[in-house]
Amino acid sequence: MGATKRSAELVLQALAAKQSATKFTMVRFGNVLGSSGSVIPLFKQQIKAGGPVTVTDVNMIRYFMTIPESVELVIQAGAMGLGGDVFVLDMGEPVKIDDLAKKMIRLSGLEVKDDAHPEGDIEITYTGLRPGEKLYEELLIGDNVSHTDNPLIMRAREELLTWSELEPILNNLQIAIQDCDQHKLRELLIELVPGFKPQCEISDILYTKK
Repeated sequence: MGATKRSAELVLQALAAKQSATKFTMVRFGNVLGSSGSVIPLFKQQIKAGGPVTVTDVNMIRYFMTIPESVELVIQAGAMGLGGDVFVLDMGEPVKIDDLAKKMIRLSGLEVKDDAHPEGDIEITYTGLRPGEKLYEELLIGDNVSHTDNPLIMRAREELLTWSELEPILNNLQIAIQDCDQHKLRELLIELVPGFKPQCEISDILYTKK
C-alpha cells in the first residue's frame, strides 16, 4: 500500500512540475479515529457482540488523529502548498493497538478475559500479521524534512521524476494491470519506488493458482 501511495505522489509531483494551471499538494498522515477504515468501529461492534476483540499482534502500533485535527491540518497544509509539495503531519506518539482494545473494553464497563482474569467479559484474540503487513507504521520514506510555520506540519523532501521519465513506467503499469501480471507489477513498483522492499512473495490466491 505504501508503494502505491508513493507512486500516486510521484504522479502528482510530475504533473505539478509539468504545468501551472493546477496546484497539487499531498499530505501524509496516519489513521483517523472513527473513520470507516479505523479499528474503533470494529472494536465497538465486537465488544457489543460479546467478543472476541481481534488484534493482529500484541506489539502492533499505529498513529491516530481525530477527525477535526486531521481536517484542520490538511486544510492548512493545502494552503501552504506551492505545487508538488509533500507534507507530513505530526501524529504524536504511536498507540499500541492491544492497549487501545483493552481500554475500549474497560470504557464499555467490562473486563478483559485472559489467563489472569478468567472471569472477565471480553476475550482478545491475536490473528497474526497478514502477508506484507507491518507492525510499525512509517509516515516518511526518508528523513529529509523541513519545518513550516505550523509545528504540526512538516515538509518532506523527496526525489521525484519528470513526466517524461514517469510516463513510460505508467504505460507499462497499465499493460501489466490489463494482463494481471503481478510479477511485472511488482518489478515496476520497485523501479518506481526505490524504498519499496517487498517482505513476502505474492500471496494473491487467484493469481498463484493460475
